[in-house]
Amino acid sequence: MAPLGGIEAASLRRELKGAYTIWYRDVLRFVRDRARVVASLAQPLLFLFVLGYGLGSSIPGLAAGAVSFVQFVFPGILGMTVLFTAIFSAISIVWDREFGFLKEVMVAPVSRTAVALGKVAGGSTVAILQAVIILLLAPAVGITLAWEQYLLLLALMLLLAAVMTSCGILVAARQRTIESFQVIMNFLLLPMFFLSGALFPLIGAPLWMELLATIDPVTYGVDALRQVALSASVPPELLQTLILHPILIDVAILAAFGLAFLIPAVWLFGKQD
Repeated sequence: MAPLGGIEAASLRRELKGAYTIWYRDVLRFVRDRARVVASLAQPLLFLFVLGYGLGSSIPGLAAGAVSFVQFVFPGILGMTVLFTAIFSAISIVWDREFGFLKEVMVAPVSRTAVALGKVAGGSTVAILQAVIILLLAPAVGITLAWEQYLLLLALMLLLAAVMTSCGILVAARQRTIESFQVIMNFLLLPMFFLSGALFPLIGAPLWMELLATIDPVTYGVDALRQVALSASVPPELLQTLILHPILIDVAILAAFGLAFLIPAVWLFGKQD
């Protein structure tokens, strides 16, 4: 008779292997789909260079002229890349349900929690891979980053990606068709992006906009990314005119949103038929 500890260890290894397999499948599908990689980069690049430089010529410098408009929106574009890629990665759940693959996954000898967590890890990794490409363009917009800033930005983007992937899974868990998922996501995505302060400062915005921004998780991700990205380029007293909260507050609230999305997402995923 196997010792109880050995059974538990074997069960844990099986769960981890199941989550890893789901993660690896999602990442592999993304890497092999070159058209998807190129197409998903087009939108953030369009916003960054066309909107950033196009509007930048007519918008005066922010923070007493210390920050150009394109530098201001760069962290917002990082957040946008993570937001769109992470949420839409959950569409694979609906796709797998339509084509019957999800049913095969559900009868595998691993818990549905492990499958759900593997989907969160896969979506977060895909979002980070996309965002890293945009992050490498920082010198092109006049933002100089030290390696510590790169690491901190990666950590913040990973947290935001996990939060938004959990949100996507929460929505996808009960959707039966790709069309219904896309309709709901399109209804949520643009308001979440535009209300996050990615393209304009929220300080001094109308009260109704500030209230909506407080319930938008992307707001806290963009605010934290902006603090880190601009910390070496802007004096602290001027940077304070562009940010909403101390970075630890942003991280804490973002983590709370993550739990608020992840727990019901895992529960609903476990209720799959």
